[in-house]
Amino acid sequence: MTDSLRLATDGPVAVLTVDRPEKRNAFSAAMWAALPEVLAGPAADPAVRVLVVTGAGRSFCAGADIGDLLGGPDTEDPMAALRRDNLAAQAALRSFPKPTVAMVRGHCIGGGVELATCCDLRLTDPTGLFGVTPAKVGVVYAPESTRALLDLVGPATTRWLLFSGELLDADAALRTGLVDRVVPADDLEAEVTRLAGVLASRSALSQRATKEVVAALTARRDGQAEAARWYRETIASGELAEGVAAFAARRPPRFPWRG
Repeated sequence: MTDSLRLATDGPVAVLTVDRPEKRNAFSAAMWAALPEVLAGPAADPAVRVLVVTGAGRSFCAGADIGDLLGGPDTEDPMAALRRDNLAAQAALRSFPKPTVAMVRGHCIGGGVELATCCDLRLTDPTGLFGVTPAKVGVVYAPESTRALLDLVGPATTRWLLFSGELLDADAALRTGLVDRVVPADDLEAEVTRLAGVLASRSALSQRATKEVVAALTARRDGQAEAARWYRETIASGELAEGVAAFAARRPPRFPWRG
């Protein structure tokens, strides 16, 4: 694990902090390479129910460290290793088996948008500033990253962001669907904590099923196999019976499944 990726756990909530404030939390090549291993621990821990991703200081993540872009050993493709590790990191966050929430302050640019769009939910305060800037440096944006952006904001805004490299403020990000909520700066951390608590109290099995079905539908599959498999698990695990019993008794459910 790189020192610039801090993982802390508070009850059922794990918080991953990008901790490189002197660089506005820009992701180095080593950080992209380390992220899948960092995520593997909370992904496998049944006590962890939610992952929050945030940045130290005033920024979420200002993108990939520009100094690493051309640092690879292959002169014909100096970004090959960085691209490989970047895509593996995105895949690890996108496939994290529990709900993920991006808590954004300040700059969320390039690789920061990649991190945020790989999360299930995104909350920002009014300082949030969002952009995707490959056209400024001549980089071809990866199809996987383009797809994640496209699924959130649609083709028109995707083209605008990728063609222009211009930045969206928090309100524009909300209007386009890039973020789910804009929260006053003084309330952001409390609201994310509240939301994480709500998510942790819900059926982890239902949430896992939702993640897999949404992923299938996004990939243009019908999601029937994923839904059927998880439905059988709700019965076998007792999750469905507990949820129905708790609703009838007007008490909080005590869901047994932890994944």
